[in-house]
Amino acid sequence: MQRFTRNQLATAIAVLFHTVGLLGILVFKSDLIIRSTAFNLLLSYGLLTWTQQNRNLYFWLFTLAVMCIGFTAEVTGVHTGYLFGDYQYGKALGVKWQQVPLVIAVNWFIVIYCCGMAVTALLERITKPVQGMPAAPAPVLKAISVISDGATLAVLFDWLIEPVAVKLGYWQWQGGQIPVYNYVCWFVISLALMTLFRFLPFDKGNKFAINLLLIQIMFFLLLRTFLN
Repeated sequence: MQRFTRNQLATAIAVLFHTVGLLGILVFKSDLIIRSTAFNLLLSYGLLTWTQQNRNLYFWLFTLAVMCIGFTAEVTGVHTGYLFGDYQYGKALGVKWQQVPLVIAVNWFIVIYCCGMAVTALLERITKPVQGMPAAPAPVLKAISVISDGATLAVLFDWLIEPVAVKLGYWQWQGGQIPVYNYVCWFVISLALMTLFRFLPFDKGNKFAINLLLIQIMFFLLLRTFLN
């Protein structure tokens, strides 16, 4: 009997739930599916944790730091407008504290963790030493690449989901326009969080995280294209 790996099982579950979500939103126009977003984020977090190898103290410190910093940034943004711009969260993401859905902390972790894993894997592949080729770049250059490229990928992902999130009622911007300042703040905060990702010593080889990022990119691309 064939045994499936954790990566394969987690990927299959993520594909199933995102497919159900896509059909529920686009075909059945289900408000229940939209309100289940928090559950999907918690499930994704659970799968990422389950597939993480060697969940040491530094992994949990990274998780806690990203969630706390991300949530604090959102509370600051909602109450002051100093971060991201003038925006307010709707009811679709569930229970709030300080006018910010609690699950947003989980979303920050998912985005930073998955983008960090994806960029790390890509750099490992393209900088792998090959006989007759120049030596691999210095560790400091690789660190800079992971941090800057990871933050850029996180911002691009935010850019992808923003119009969809507004249409689904996750949050709303004052005046209806998404400010460039939002992406600037995302980049700066992501740089700090990617620095933690790069330098805290925990395993950076979670293949499911890359799969989940690709699944979510496809999910939001389809919604951005076909959602009315």
